[in-house]
Amino acid sequence: MGPDDHADRQGGSSNDDSRTVTIGFIPLVDCALVVAAAEKGFAEDEGLRLSLVRETSWANIRDRAMLGHFDAAHMLAPLPIASTLGAGGHLQVPMVAPFSLGLGGNAITLSERIWSALEAEGARIDDDPATMVGHLARLVALRRTEGAPPLTLATVYPFSGHNYELRYWLASAGIDPDADVRLVVLPPPFMVDALADGQVDGFCVGEPWNSTAVDEGVGVIVATKSALWRQGPDKVLGLRRQFAKEHPERLKALIRALHRAATWASEPDHHGELAELLSRPAYVGGRPEVMLAALSGQITRRKGLAPKAIADFLVLHAHAANFPWQSHALWFYSQMVRWGQVPYRAEDLARVREVYRPDLYRAALQSTDADLPNASAKVEGALKAATPVASKSGRMVLGPDGFFDGRLFDPDDVEGYLKSLGVEF
Repeated sequence: MGPDDHADRQGGSSNDDSRTVTIGFIPLVDCALVVAAAEKGFAEDEGLRLSLVRETSWANIRDRAMLGHFDAAHMLAPLPIASTLGAGGHLQVPMVAPFSLGLGGNAITLSERIWSALEAEGARIDDDPATMVGHLARLVALRRTEGAPPLTLATVYPFSGHNYELRYWLASAGIDPDADVRLVVLPPPFMVDALADGQVDGFCVGEPWNSTAVDEGVGVIVATKSALWRQGPDKVLGLRRQFAKEHPERLKALIRALHRAATWASEPDHHGELAELLSRPAYVGGRPEVMLAALSGQITRRKGLAPKAIADFLVLHAHAANFPWQSHALWFYSQMVRWGQVPYRAEDLARVREVYRPDLYRAALQSTDADLPNASAKVEGALKAATPVASKSGRMVLGPDGFFDGRLFDPDDVEGYLKSLGVEF
């Protein structure tokens, strides 16, 4: 079933129809699995009817998921953690993430004007992230010396991978994200207009909005998430813990439908059809060619340049992309602590682990041919090359998964990781 922009705002439709699952989503390429599950019949095959509700902002997704207007949502990967902890002064609603909707898919885009200034500092379009942010640091320092206002950079939400990866990138070159630049929040569909109007100098957002900025000649992609953290998570299926407890069979069916959608969507032969689906105004909108670029990883960094293949730009199924690794959850928590969004509490580590639910993923897929990793967490950034790992069928290969600065994140030593970053607690 297609989207319903006028779904019942007093609650999800699950109380009226035991087969219906109401899912909120944002118009981004990585809502692909939710769309495919509905449009290609995978949900129907599992006995479900998906009612997809298009939203504009992550704040709307957060509120409607917390209040039960949605049974589940296409959700920023850190959001279920923030909701469970009651971070940011929001409602404290325990949530779970039993399925990852993909890895990568984000990029950092700067305006043509700022890119020209970076070129004057010696930047080149193919610079690695460390070199590129070094040029940016010199530009930031120059603007400060000249008395120019700080650069204004937008992210999609405070509790988002976009916010954390942008901050991580800036801080690696000595740019203080809270003092040397101005960070603002904008819904993804508004990013390109804000860049074109000069209201922001750049942004970190998911596709298709980086490529749209390039397509319209107003932006230049200077770094991709896959270059900042290869195999880094971005969106999950998020839902209230209460729904998971009350409707376990419906959730299992949903996970199976999404798994089948991921398997289908990962096949290059299906990318054209998926791009056409996503380009419908009811889902993402825009030209199918822009959707296809993200799905295939053929990215044009600046208008007029030839597309270039970017490894693992957006991974919808390979490398255990759909598995809810608890180490991902703990890395997001470490960033919340690093940037002062939550205090560090040792007792919160267990709470964070309970948000990402490998047990629910395994329970739903145990009877299928899905290959399931034996572990529930891993050292992030440790795999320098594709590496076989222990799994249900012994066919699973992970990585490479490195951070651009070579750091490792050990989920069993969150305190040590934070101390290595100079965080005091």
